[in-house]
Amino acid sequence: MPKNQPFIASLALILSLSANAQSKYTFLDTGAEAKFQESTLRVEFIKNDIVRVRFVEKGDFVDVNNEICVKRDRDELALKYEENDQGLNISSDSLIVTISPTVGAITFCDKQGNILLRENPIRPHRGKQIFAEKVTFDESTRRTVHTADGDKELMDVLSRDTIGTSWTWDLSLSFAKNEALYGLGGHMEDYMNLRGKTLYLCQHNLKEMVPVLNSTAGYALLFNAGSEMIFSDNPDGANINIGASEQLDYFFMKGYNMDASIANYRFLTGDVPLMPLYLFGYTQSKERYVSSNDLLTTLKRFRDCHIPIDMIVQDWNYWEYGQWGYMKMNTRDFPDKKALTDSIHKMNAKLMISIWPTMTNSPQQRDFEARGFLFAGTNAYDAFRPEARDLYWKYAKTEFFDNGFDAWWCDSSEPLDADWHNRGANYGWDSHKDRFELSSKRLADALGHERSQLFSLYHSKGIYEHQRKETSQKRVVNLTRSSFAGQQRFGTIVWNGDTHASWKSFAQMIPAGLNFISTGCPYWTVDAGAFFVKKGWAWFYNGDFEKGVEDLGYRELYTRMLQYATFLPVMRSHGTDTPREPWRFGDEKSIFYQAILQTIKLRYKLLPYTYSLAAETTFDRGSITRPLAFDYALDSNTHDIKDEFLFGKNFLVAPVTNALYYGPNSEPLDVSEKTRLVYLPKGRNWVDFYTGEVFLGGQTVSANATIDKIPLFVPQGCIIPLCPDAIEHTGEYTGKNIEVRIYGGADASFSLYEDSGDGYNYEKGEYSCIKLHWDNRKRTLTIEDKQGLYCSGEKHIVINLLEAQKSKQKAISYKGKKIVVKM
Repeated sequence: MPKNQPFIASLALILSLSANAQSKYTFLDTGAEAKFQESTLRVEFIKNDIVRVRFVEKGDFVDVNNEICVKRDRDELALKYEENDQGLNISSDSLIVTISPTVGAITFCDKQGNILLRENPIRPHRGKQIFAEKVTFDESTRRTVHTADGDKELMDVLSRDTIGTSWTWDLSLSFAKNEALYGLGGHMEDYMNLRGKTLYLCQHNLKEMVPVLNSTAGYALLFNAGSEMIFSDNPDGANINIGASEQLDYFFMKGYNMDASIANYRFLTGDVPLMPLYLFGYTQSKERYVSSNDLLTTLKRFRDCHIPIDMIVQDWNYWEYGQWGYMKMNTRDFPDKKALTDSIHKMNAKLMISIWPTMTNSPQQRDFEARGFLFAGTNAYDAFRPEARDLYWKYAKTEFFDNGFDAWWCDSSEPLDADWHNRGANYGWDSHKDRFELSSKRLADALGHERSQLFSLYHSKGIYEHQRKETSQKRVVNLTRSSFAGQQRFGTIVWNGDTHASWKSFAQMIPAGLNFISTGCPYWTVDAGAFFVKKGWAWFYNGDFEKGVEDLGYRELYTRMLQYATFLPVMRSHGTDTPREPWRFGDEKSIFYQAILQTIKLRYKLLPYTYSLAAETTFDRGSITRPLAFDYALDSNTHDIKDEFLFGKNFLVAPVTNALYYGPNSEPLDVSEKTRLVYLPKGRNWVDFYTGEVFLGGQTVSANATIDKIPLFVPQGCIIPLCPDAIEHTGEYTGKNIEVRIYGGADASFSLYEDSGDGYNYEKGEYSCIKLHWDNRKRTLTIEDKQGLYCSGEKHIVINLLEAQKSKQKAISYKGKKIVVKM
């Protein structure tokens, strides 16, 4: 029994009222349990606005240990209980949860009794027992298959033996008419608002599954299971099917807006570490740099051309030929790893290395196999086993980390795909159900059905925890291709896989990323320029530009994709078939080269703003790139806009997703107006970032979209800190010179964040946070006392007030103490 007296009093009252009623309810100090014949429902408050729901058809509940949630102390709650004809009401100071007396259908209401979400009142939960299988593979059929996704070792199935049972579950829900839903990961299906949609959720090269829904109605749902799932919504209601789990298990997380719902998700699953400053510069990659000399020569040319860059990437095939995934660089092309990283660091850049969970025909594979550390029938290591993660780190540490490599690229983190080859003319980009069935079965056979989608979560955990044990001076950076709930706490960035170069594919990447971010996993990026540029032999190898970078049509697409990536948490270029460096897109006077250079420089100009957004993500559980509905949920016009988003709260970004200059094969297009339509949400006035022109919200405007511009708007009443100096890497940013740009017309606030740029001393308070507030009526900017232990010295601040297409400037010095500046 809890010590808290309100609970004891309310429970005593209920027991006395229902002493003769043979209630189905058992009261808990955190909620209640209800019995319905053989089935049992349990509702527990984790905190006043988070509720866990579990249901079993028979038997007992299990303690789930799947790394999705973190252990946190529970709040001591003063719950109130009321039993009546409608069922049992359990109330906190934020939520009312009602359990119906007949089938245990749950209704979630806010404190005022407004319904937030309802389960189906007739049959909310359905479980069907299924057999759990052990798959035995035929060693005599072992073979290596060469795919576009690397060498895969395959064996035929010898037998399937029943080793027990599991359950497949259906949860039926009823959403409100006008609410919009986002999340569930990054999808190929080209959806923004998920209402009325069916989504097949699994891990795949081109899909990233995160079982979280976020609603404009003010709540989010986390489905606590590790198998594949299917989400479907239609006018009769919605259903979540969970492929295999011992119990139906989900969390309801109330939030007054979508950010608050994400904050509760991170309370359950873990907070986001702060990424290093260099990650918010520009990252150059391609498939692939072939030697140390190739890396160094490329990086030197960036410096000689004065093109800003912070990281360069070494992709696959650095190992000896045929030894796929071996974490050992061949000494012919990479003779001295330490000298390589030292040289890159001397040029003020970082080096990322691609590592794989699969291994073929190498001493590493034989080592893992001898210890029983590979999944049966595969060449992928068993990341669920701590000792296997230890060994994996040993190889990564010895070859790379000890030699000064800076960041990880954990590729192929599904780690198995069933369709990454030619499946015939009828199989393609839109074969979502077929792809789901193939991939889910492949992963279930190898990893086990109940944990079939969790590999990337455990793989990321291994990298993060081992590096944290090694040092606190270098932050973990892990670019990876799959994700799951909870993975955000392991220093991961997720990209959308090996896409193809077409305008249609590019347009689909935008809602995919926004839905992924809506789950609470904030770090998302893409291969700017797309991975496959040309057409190839398989369904995914489907680009439109056979001449690659020589095609002016591809140059235009690449430029637009890079502009889009400028406003993602991580800006990077990557792909195959054609070179990717800026100078490959024309001479220094060409429109494409100039546009590429301009967008990279804009990324660096935004560095104080972007790094402050990253700190907000870590300390305040925010999101950097975000759907319009995060901040304008009351404007239903924003709910299904696929091609606009917010960068922080102060930039509305509208990527150009169609060709305005050239088609494939450099065919000129007859498009006289280089513009695109942009919807500006209600409730604010909006300012064109380039011209200063002001527009009323709630309308669609035609924005200039020449090749050198991605349409950008900022709301009146915002503060944007900028780097006034032209810098070529983030190490040149000292914080001593800052432009504070104020867009007048309304009050505004911003928190400017700084620290050393790397390492985890910020966890000990070694950071600087300076709060800025613009009072529009008084025409004053207040710069508060600096908070935190980090000191970057005196700041020279140019305050730039922009109103009515006019600018008023004032220069001041700031030494950490409060200043009020009259403008």
